[in-house]
Amino acid sequence: MVSALASVHPEAKLAGNVRIDPFAVVEQDCVLGDGTWIMSGGHVLAGSRLGKNCRIHQNAVVGGMPQDLKFSGEYSEVFLGDGCIVREGATINRGTKAFGKTILGKECLIMAYAHVAHDCIIGDHVILVNNVALAGHVEIGDWSILGGLSAVHQFVKIGSHVMVGGGSLVRKDVPPFIIVAREPLSFEGVNAVGLRRRGYSNTRIDEVHHAYRLLYQSGFNTSQAISEIEREVPTSPERTELVKFVLASDRGIVRKQ
Repeated sequence: MVSALASVHPEAKLAGNVRIDPFAVVEQDCVLGDGTWIMSGGHVLAGSRLGKNCRIHQNAVVGGMPQDLKFSGEYSEVFLGDGCIVREGATINRGTKAFGKTILGKECLIMAYAHVAHDCIIGDHVILVNNVALAGHVEIGDWSILGGLSAVHQFVKIGSHVMVGGGSLVRKDVPPFIIVAREPLSFEGVNAVGLRRRGYSNTRIDEVHHAYRLLYQSGFNTSQAISEIEREVPTSPERTELVKFVLASDRGIVRKQ
């Protein structure tokens, strides 16, 4: 199902049931998984590895050269997991020698005109709404959603199950399981709706609420709050993820205004 009007390098590796529409481009050193569809005008450039059932819409570009002045043409790659959708005009750049690759997990949705820069690491089921811009080396955990027109500073980390309000400027790390919005970016509460949709019980959500009350509403500094969380909140994967994230933050976490 490869159109005669598409430009597909003979050394590109195409699995079964791949569809490539007219005027699409697939360069050398590309891998397309079973069932993947490159629509008219879509570009998949050298170093791209796409999983199964991906959709690259019109005028989207996967695997473009990094917009990094330190990039000197070194070999690098970009990986998209199974079921990723890249909508119209979105761009996903490959890595640089700093990390060597840009990674998106499975079933991510990159909406129209969003940009994923070099060396980003994006988890599974992440949604970047229209015109979201990620600078280089950004990390985003599973199931997080970034509202339209948001911009994320280089090296920022965003935890899992986070909701970022539209138009946000993300300059600090965002711990998991929360909603952030306003300017400057601020903690707005626990993402309880998102957690319920993911199958979290009320008990687990209440424990997350308690942890964040200690972190943001108790008057403790960060070190004190972490000690109180470890003392008061029952041991759980959520508590471990939260504590590990905060302790590992290099840029500092968003605050409550």
